[in-house]
Amino acid sequence: MTATENNGIRVAALDDIPVGEGIAISSDITGTDDDIALLRDEDGSVWALNDTCTHQVASLSQGWVEDGKVECPLHSSQFCLKTGAVEGLPATVDTVPHKVEVRDGEVYLFPNVRP
Repeated sequence: MTATENNGIRVAALDDIPVGEGIAISSDITGTDDDIALLRDEDGSVWALNDTCTHQVASLSQGWVEDGKVECPLHSSQFCLKTGAVEGLPATVDTVPHKVEVRDGEVYLFPNVRP
């Protein structure tokens, strides 16, 4: 592992992510195949999932975050913030979760590392 893999990539300040919403982090920054959605649940916790809905091309970072799930803004598919598992149709394929840490008000992403 490199130092970046051990410490993560600083991708945002916690205040950059409104409660109940998300922001997208470009794959140019993360080195992943898809952009990554940073999503903030109403309890203030931050989660990371691949940004593209597995049902149709839509950005999960533009969805609604509530009760441990994100709802896709296009057709209302729902995904578990912790595991990426489908929790509401029409999606039938899980999305990919990524490890996130919040340290001193800064959000660090560990791309392709499962939480």
